[in-house]
Amino acid sequence: MFSLLKTSSLALAMFATLGCAVGPDYAAPQAVEQIQLNQPYQQAAQATRWWRAFDDAELNRLVSIALEQNRSLVKAQANVTRASAIFNDADNDWLPKGSLDAGYQASENSTIATNDNNVISRGNTVGANLSWDLDLFGKIRRATEAAAANAQQADALWHEAQVQIISQVASSYGDFRGAQMRLQVAEQNLKNLQQTRNIVEVRSQAGFASDFEMARVDAQYYEIKTMVPGLSTDLLRAKATLSALLGFAPGELTLTEASPLPQLSQPIGIVDSRDYLRFRADIAAAERRLAVSTADIGVATADLYPALSVKGFLGFVSAPGLALNAANQAWSVAPTLSWQAGDLGSVKAKIRAANASAKMALADFEQEVLNAVNEIELSLHAYNLSREQQLFSELQYKASTKAMLIARVRYEAGSGEFYDLLDAERAWLSSRDQLAQFQHLSFEKLVSVYRVFGGGLAIERQEV
Repeated sequence: MFSLLKTSSLALAMFATLGCAVGPDYAAPQAVEQIQLNQPYQQAAQATRWWRAFDDAELNRLVSIALEQNRSLVKAQANVTRASAIFNDADNDWLPKGSLDAGYQASENSTIATNDNNVISRGNTVGANLSWDLDLFGKIRRATEAAAANAQQADALWHEAQVQIISQVASSYGDFRGAQMRLQVAEQNLKNLQQTRNIVEVRSQAGFASDFEMARVDAQYYEIKTMVPGLSTDLLRAKATLSALLGFAPGELTLTEASPLPQLSQPIGIVDSRDYLRFRADIAAAERRLAVSTADIGVATADLYPALSVKGFLGFVSAPGLALNAANQAWSVAPTLSWQAGDLGSVKAKIRAANASAKMALADFEQEVLNAVNEIELSLHAYNLSREQQLFSELQYKASTKAMLIARVRYEAGSGEFYDLLDAERAWLSSRDQLAQFQHLSFEKLVSVYRVFGGGLAIERQEV
């Protein structure tokens, strides 16, 4: 009996190896338009620590908490575990499957024969039930390919989630520090306006200034005052966003006192941006989706051909009370060949749908590449332009400060016009707030550069 089973199994295994995998064999695209994609995806070495280049202890603390507690990252990591488990399940589908079963059966009048009338029969069954789906045309192989690509996609999406969450934390932290900085500027401006008001008040008492001049100073003072609630709202919004990203309930997050916006100690230079496409996890995820869709074509195409499965039993069958011995041994082998010959129209429709899904996945992948290249180029230009704005704003602030001081000295000495002082102070107050905004904008654009480079930005130090 055992020799027969071994011989049958060997014959079936040899027959199974003669099968081929139908459907297209997948090959990753090597180029999109003129963009070469010769390097495979790899997570950048700096992807989960690029923000440390800012050397900001508070930012380091916040990002570390987010990497541990952010719910989107927990979900993405769980998705990796799930996809890996699904692949492990699919990867062994080509092997025989079996179960150990023990059963008891009792029946009366089990057949229509008159001899069985009022006859009660009982029996025990103990043994192994086996089944084996032979992969004649590669359906299981293609399904395994799809599951493997899906697991790799889940891993890439987890990497992408890490880059996105880190960037969001850094950006929200920049929003918080930027709002703090503008509030400090507003408070200092109010103090300076109060000094001007004191000067005007003294001159008014001496008869050298009018109520009109006092009213103009007050109007400028309250103009700054109206900015404070909005800036306070920006501060609260940034803190609430950080709390959500870090997995904290309202009121749980504590931040250090006001400190400058994070910044790099030196200017940066960036090499050819297209080399960084290999660090883009979103492109890798799109490419893996394309691999899944291509494998699905083979899964659907395999249904055009017959499928062979084998079921068997090896064990003992006996009446109640009898011992399980060689006399009670039982076995069975039942090969089954099935073919969806009567439903080929439905099979072909599924194949057309799978081909269309693959075309959609290819279009998505190509669009991801084009979006990434343009996003990288735009982020570099936007950052460089924001740096120019910041530098010009610094020069404007210095010039307006000088003009304001000269106008104040002249006004106090009685040789300057009040309108000159008022205009100089308005320009100075505006330039201070504008500089704070451009400093914040430059930080935002720099964070965006790191994000679109997949955290793999290579920095070349330049001389200042």
